[in-house]
Amino acid sequence: MSIFSNNRKAANKNHFNQKLIAPMVLGSILNPINSSIISVALIPIGQAFGVPSSQTAWLVSALYLATAIGQPVVGKLIDIFGPRLLFLISTSLVGISSLIAIFAPNIWWLVVARVLLGFGTCAGYPSAMYLIRREAERTGKESSTSILTLLAISSQTVAVVGPTLGGLLIELGGWQSTFIVNIPLSLACVFLGYFRFPRVLGNSFRNEEKIPSIDFIGIIFFGITLISSLLFLMKPNWHHVYLLVIAILSGVIFTGFELKTKNPFMDLRLLAGNTPLLLTYTRGLLSATVSYSFIYGYAQWLETGIGLSPSHSGLLLLPMFLTSIIISKTTGKNPAIHRKLIVGSIVQFIAMSLLLFTNHSSSLVYLVVIAILFGIPQGILNLANQNAVYFQASPKQMGASAGLLRTFMYMGAMLASAATGLFLKSEAITLGLHYLAIFSLVICFILIITLLDRSLSKIGTKHMSM
Repeated sequence: MSIFSNNRKAANKNHFNQKLIAPMVLGSILNPINSSIISVALIPIGQAFGVPSSQTAWLVSALYLATAIGQPVVGKLIDIFGPRLLFLISTSLVGISSLIAIFAPNIWWLVVARVLLGFGTCAGYPSAMYLIRREAERTGKESSTSILTLLAISSQTVAVVGPTLGGLLIELGGWQSTFIVNIPLSLACVFLGYFRFPRVLGNSFRNEEKIPSIDFIGIIFFGITLISSLLFLMKPNWHHVYLLVIAILSGVIFTGFELKTKNPFMDLRLLAGNTPLLLTYTRGLLSATVSYSFIYGYAQWLETGIGLSPSHSGLLLLPMFLTSIIISKTTGKNPAIHRKLIVGSIVQFIAMSLLLFTNHSSSLVYLVVIAILFGIPQGILNLANQNAVYFQASPKQMGASAGLLRTFMYMGAMLASAATGLFLKSEAITLGLHYLAIFSLVICFILIITLLDRSLSKIGTKHMSM
């Protein structure tokens, strides 16, 4: 009996801790589910509070702003203090913010709740990436490709079911139900995180006896830089150029301070010396810009350009999401990423090129083919960039590095939103879609240039397993 017990303990030391999977996945889907489910709730919320779409749009932007800032900040704190405490605090905030939303007296209280919700969803993904790296160190294996793939697939699946789930919940319990659903998710995360996440210290404690200082000044100027940049991207025009000036000035101050401080929030010297990681962040921003340009622009054109209902437009986008899940599942077992990035970028270029030939009389088959084609890069590029960060980032900064990837992707989403608003005018929406496609093709070309990085061919070439 003792021999069997010892053998099982030895086996557990060489394998990923399965108890971590449930809280890791649940924590990681909190952000995508709240990003997608709100899309069908905007109109009911606007009707309930008697406000125009220009105000309900802040419910989307509020979450993007909060998460874009919060992901790298919380990720850095996870690197310092470990994931357990930050995960419990953040996921608790998800439930609290949802309670505020349910009883919100006006739209601006709801916006505040969405900001808190955004911060509450920030710990899930960095915690998961931190723990995957820690398990790799514990087991002596470089990576668990199946766990990395599971994270990507779970987020993509939630993006698919989010709007459908939201519509069903609204029919059953009104727009408030889209927030009520967060309460059991929050409780589950807190419960699983408390009992299953290890009581481990962050990387910063392993070689230091005293608690490292937190760079609050760096965090503040990082936040100012990012908020100003994103607010400008939301409505880029000459009236808002002052936001761009603020972003540049605060960015300069942030850079100067981070280079001088002993324990910076963001080690710019280390980041500047890691060209492959910087290129991965660039790819994350570029691919997200093209991806969201398609999602925002194509859906809007389907409704306005050819007169489809919102439900039918959603059905035409469904093949894209389903294809992305299948592609991620199929290719996820292969840890090599260079060919995935090449194939994904080329197919993305082809899919965007096909938009140039769309018009009000385009056949249904042609429109579905475009959606299916776009599902391929959607499934490949997200997973490949995630895996690239895992291998390229310093293990001591895994939480912050993973969070920063999400920040660049949110910036891409905001840039896509601005481009969609600029090009797609109701009076000439088909021509606007073609302009949006040309804009995206230029970005695709830049994206392909980043693939000249030779270090990409080395990632995943060694045998890696769970």
